[in-house]
Amino acid sequence: MSTEPPQYPPPDDDPFKKQPPQQPPHQPPQGGGSPYDTPPPGSGSPYGTPPPPYGGDPYGGGPGGHGGPDPLAGMPPLADSGKRVLARIIDMILVGIVVGLLTWLFGTSEYDIDPDKVNKGKSFGQSLLAAVLYIAYDTFMISKTGQTLGKKWLGMRVANLNDGATPTMSTALARAAVLWLPFAFCCACIWTAICGGWSFFDKPYKQGLHDKAAKTVVVSA
Repeated sequence: MSTEPPQYPPPDDDPFKKQPPQQPPHQPPQGGGSPYDTPPPGSGSPYGTPPPPYGGDPYGGGPGGHGGPDPLAGMPPLADSGKRVLARIIDMILVGIVVGLLTWLFGTSEYDIDPDKVNKGKSFGQSLLAAVLYIAYDTFMISKTGQTLGKKWLGMRVANLNDGATPTMSTALARAAVLWLPFAFCCACIWTAICGGWSFFDKPYKQGLHDKAAKTVVVSA
């Protein structure tokens, strides 16, 4: 007979991951009534199925839109879109300071007073450096705690839509790439407004385009 202790799956140490709902214990009907009696009006389904928490998804249920349970059940409320914009501005300033210092140190400044002296190689170098730093910062911070510094200071975090857990490195990378690659190489202000501002109009999860690509949401911390 083997003396090795039984192997159990490792515990999930993500404190934000949603837990399965607790099923109430079955109780016999009171007063000797039949379990097949019709419930009074307004008491829920005659088949004993409780209504979905928080009223369910008003747009068709779960991620597939087929009337499943609300994926936001058990998660904090969605973050305010205005606060998300402010957090993004804070992150852009913080990373922008680092980009400015590095481009000054390595002589890759994109701007010159004389337009005839603009160096396209230097311009591309600064754009590439900005893209790498923005993506690295966002990916590392989101995959570690679900929060950039801006989100942490304003009380928000990024979570997987399906289970509320902190995004993995690959999920955070995909999210950051959609947000920052177009920003760094072209149409920065326009893309930021479209990608991030999408959350003001998106229903029901208030996702930016980068959230849709990564299947994440931003909730209150």
